[in-house]
Amino acid sequence: MSHLAKPMISLRNPFRASPAQQSAAVPAGERVYAIGDIHGCLPQLEALARSIEQDDVERGPADTTVILLGDLVDRGPDSAGVVAFARAWQQRRRVRILAGNHEELFLDSFGNADVLREFLRFGGRETLFSYGVDPAAYARADINLTLELLDEHVPQADRDFITRFEDSIAIGDYLFVHAGIRPGVGLDEQQISDLRWIRGTFLDHSGSFGAVVVHGHTIFAKPEVRANRIGIDTGAYASGQLTALGLEGTSRWLISTQDNDGVIEVAQRSI
Repeated sequence: MSHLAKPMISLRNPFRASPAQQSAAVPAGERVYAIGDIHGCLPQLEALARSIEQDDVERGPADTTVILLGDLVDRGPDSAGVVAFARAWQQRRRVRILAGNHEELFLDSFGNADVLREFLRFGGRETLFSYGVDPAAYARADINLTLELLDEHVPQADRDFITRFEDSIAIGDYLFVHAGIRPGVGLDEQQISDLRWIRGTFLDHSGSFGAVVVHGHTIFAKPEVRANRIGIDTGAYASGQLTALGLEGTSRWLISTQDNDGVIEVAQRSI
């Protein structure tokens, strides 16, 4: 099935249309950091991870979980590096990772020329280059040879690691997914295709989802905080801004990077 590519910037109004429910909370003693779509932007991820680690220490002891909201790969220059960093970070602390639509396309591309063509249109070429595929060899290759290059250059360990990514994570009054959920469908009855691909039906819904949904997938110029959802995909591969949402009790805060001529700066604010 063909799906629409991610737009560079959503046409939706980027200002906060309504404050998210401040009564929503994570369980006492827990702290959560959720990071939006990384898309191969390793320097931004490294800077954001350092800031999260420092912030976590400064806030005092807690049972802390870091959640990556999916789309670690494609579009940006170093998907392989992001995957390696995520695996190493997961070995040092509790890091849970959601599967996005780009991970789905990536894995489904192996041995499938039709899916590979779609993957390449949506930023997969940069992913291949990050795994050491020579751009000149790629330019000369037909789709069958590209399938071979993909299989030769992407380690099985990375494929297995991505296969283990989760589809949704529930913590307290929050539900973390890559794209969103379908309104009117129970949280335990959601289709994986919606969790990874949905947009309009989810984004346009103003009623309760039964939890505050934290998601990526749709790019906004700045985080979109609404009563029923919080979108934190700020288009790192195009804007240089990678965003994390922090949660503890009923408190919320944002940590974000900005690429200023190659210098990655990090800022934090409460919401």
